[in-house]
Amino acid sequence: MKHPIHAFLLATTMLAPTAAFARAAPAAPAGGQSGAPAGSVVSPQAGQPAIDAADPAAAAEGQQDQVEVSTPGGANTDDIVVVGRNIPNVVRATPEVINVLSTADIARTGEGDIAGALSRVTGLSVVGNGFVYVRGLGDRYSSSLLNGSPLPSPEPLRRVVPLDIFPTNVIASALVQKSYSVNYPAEFGGGVINLTTKAVPDETFFQMGGSVGADTVTTSELGYVYDGGSRDWTGYDSGVRKTPGFITAAGQNGTSLTSSQITGLNNAQTTLLQRNNQLPANLSGELSLGSSIDIGTVRVGAIAAAGISNTWRTRDITQQSTDDPTGILLQDFRTVLTDNRAVVNGLLGFGAEFGENKIRWTNLYLHDTVKQGRLSRGSTANVGVGADGIQPFLVQNTNWFERELFDTQLVGEFKLSDQFSLDARGAYAKTSRNSPYERAFTYQYNAAIGDYQNNLSGLQSASIAFSELDETQYSGQGNLTWNVPFDRPFALSVGYAYTDTSRDSTRYTFQYTGPNNGPVLGAAPQLRPDYLLSDYIIQAYGIGLRNTSTGQGAAAYSALLRVHGAYAQVEGEITDGLRATTGVRYETATERVNPSGGATGTSLKNDYWLPAVTVTWNFAPDMQLRAHMSKTLARPQFRELAQQLYQDFESDRLFFGNTFLKDSQLYNGELRYEYYFAKDQRVSLAGFYKRIDNPIEAVAFFAAGASALQTSFANAPRAKLYGGEVELQKYVPLDALGSDFLATRRLVAIVNYTYTKSSIDAGNQLIASPLSSASSPVLTPANILFQDGAALVGQSDHLVNLQLGIEDKASLSQFTVLFNYASNRVTNRGPIGGGGGTRLPDLIEKPGIRLDLVARQGIKVLGSQFEIKAEARNLTGTGYREFQAFDGTTVDINRYKLGRTFTLGASVQF
Repeated sequence: MKHPIHAFLLATTMLAPTAAFARAAPAAPAGGQSGAPAGSVVSPQAGQPAIDAADPAAAAEGQQDQVEVSTPGGANTDDIVVVGRNIPNVVRATPEVINVLSTADIARTGEGDIAGALSRVTGLSVVGNGFVYVRGLGDRYSSSLLNGSPLPSPEPLRRVVPLDIFPTNVIASALVQKSYSVNYPAEFGGGVINLTTKAVPDETFFQMGGSVGADTVTTSELGYVYDGGSRDWTGYDSGVRKTPGFITAAGQNGTSLTSSQITGLNNAQTTLLQRNNQLPANLSGELSLGSSIDIGTVRVGAIAAAGISNTWRTRDITQQSTDDPTGILLQDFRTVLTDNRAVVNGLLGFGAEFGENKIRWTNLYLHDTVKQGRLSRGSTANVGVGADGIQPFLVQNTNWFERELFDTQLVGEFKLSDQFSLDARGAYAKTSRNSPYERAFTYQYNAAIGDYQNNLSGLQSASIAFSELDETQYSGQGNLTWNVPFDRPFALSVGYAYTDTSRDSTRYTFQYTGPNNGPVLGAAPQLRPDYLLSDYIIQAYGIGLRNTSTGQGAAAYSALLRVHGAYAQVEGEITDGLRATTGVRYETATERVNPSGGATGTSLKNDYWLPAVTVTWNFAPDMQLRAHMSKTLARPQFRELAQQLYQDFESDRLFFGNTFLKDSQLYNGELRYEYYFAKDQRVSLAGFYKRIDNPIEAVAFFAAGASALQTSFANAPRAKLYGGEVELQKYVPLDALGSDFLATRRLVAIVNYTYTKSSIDAGNQLIASPLSSASSPVLTPANILFQDGAALVGQSDHLVNLQLGIEDKASLSQFTVLFNYASNRVTNRGPIGGGGGTRLPDLIEKPGIRLDLVARQGIKVLGSQFEIKAEARNLTGTGYREFQAFDGTTVDINRYKLGRTFTLGASVQF
């Protein structure tokens, strides 16, 4: 006779992890993306059920402590065989070193974009406009994937997509893999970040919500704005910024334009900067819905999500520069800069499951626009502050940076038999960046008339630029896995991956000039910008438009990167408690940048054999050691190779490429101890080392005749990086305190610390100067551009993340305190200054500390689930500072306050 109650009690006593379960090794996820891209699986043990990787962490947690009850003797037997199965969480089960942000983790941080959420992960920091650095290595040493497929970038300054354009409402999980496995692309220095979009739901749902936020530095404070069009608040231009055909023709031909040709270029609403003494609050709204049904034996479903946000940020910046070894200022300006950012996003996904097979089609759309007004006042070394204290120069800029990304992916997972599985994925992605009517006006104070004037000559100028970038990417990958019938878990995977990325970029710049390239006389120079360049004044004074594109590098360039990769990987259990994953990848790539106008281009064609091995030893039921070694690489990014001038709206700095860069090669090693002392709780301790041959570093310089810093790039001879990290995740139940309120609540403590040390090897080795412009490189000793032993650009010695909170396990109720600290890091190598070519100190950023509070509370009303969320960010009031330190003085390259932000949001799910 069967005894169900007895069987259940017996099963619950067998669920403690055993050495056999602990030593089980996951097979490489089908599809070739270790760490579970969308639609792939993480198999904790050969023959065991897979964990759906749409939300790896949640899925792993949800399948813990499963119980199987079988009766081998048939219906008439009284024998009871109970098998307890413990599926470990994905961080432990995956053979490589990973960190996972599940949906719950992302929600706990309260961040609005995935870049902010990732800044809470061990060893990660966010630099600039949403670019994630892994263990202090720059964005060029990491790659970003969406559902396992690569993405093109809408940024001319990056080949890596900025992660702050991904709202958290369309992302189900984010996985960071820090140790290389050969089923990933070879460009793997610090790690890979794989974002997984939300999958088809099991149940029908509809959710909508919104939020309102305020910034103490921006909201209801002074900012500089301009009219542009009726749809500017959405981030879409209404047509007033459409680039005229004669501008495109002049840019392509390198010709200038007369006054009669530029009539109609006025666009007054994009020209006049205006004060706004009470900038609006930040607003956002989102909705999502999904459903699934069974059609015979096939389960099909769909999910859709959309969102829009409109935010404001004003920065009151001190901007200085020097080319003097003693720190005497070359330029000293105060700039007030207001960004109005609008983000629109949409997700549409379809899925089907039949048997153990899955097909998934995902479409993602992102549109991100920054409308920028900028006003500066200051002095230069040649023209200082007047006796009356009046700053001699007034500079006005109006900009529109519009970025767009569309990505469509098709993923299939097919179980061909008990032993063979096939995963295939294909993706098409297109990004664009449009920046029309970048206007700049420089007025100079004239003491004789007691007013600022702009005569369009000499130091007084007006310019306009039109930039456009389009990039497309095709990618595909297939992976075949054979679970070898053996007395121990053993799997062989082989695969092929292909990526084809192409880019077209143009930047046409023009300078307004008076008759015969001379000054404009009379009363016109005292007119405000929209009047100064009105059709009437242009015709009356004979103002023309001189093409300056070629003087700022290539006016246009095309680029491509075509990569073929093939790999083989073996994963298996060597002996009890010891497993290994080893493989090799062969990758060949062609990278070309072809500038217009006969300028020097770049053509790189290289192939590599890239081995990787990871060994895991489960020396105790709840403990394991991992050892890893691999070789990877980093290719120059398009923007680093293209000799075309760009302005980054985040750093407010100009960038210029170096044609003669070459690939970097990395040799990686890591040793890690992990202790899983309770369910969902762990502590880990790791040490890592990397050697980088020919690392690419950002180098500051002064262009001929310019007083503002620009940035280019150069290969240092070699660098090394080493360090360690520790992580603790702990839950403390509060039910023992005897309070009904605390009966289902627990304390949450997630703490991680990363120490990283890097140094550059720079002696007399000859390297290509970043100022090379001829057909062959200008060689210079490495120790002229780099200081021997200096840290790599972007690397902080110390990173600390702390999350302390209380949450309810039975309902939605969370309160979390988040603390973040990053120590000083180099943003650019110091430029060559005066005094006989002395190399000046490096440019240093001081991120400092940050304290945030996030509270979430669920409320049920009339059968619907409401969520109220309150956030308080940057309570420490930490500002931004980038500086150069000289003996006895400090030059502030960029320094401004960052406000404390407060946001209140609500959502409802039906």
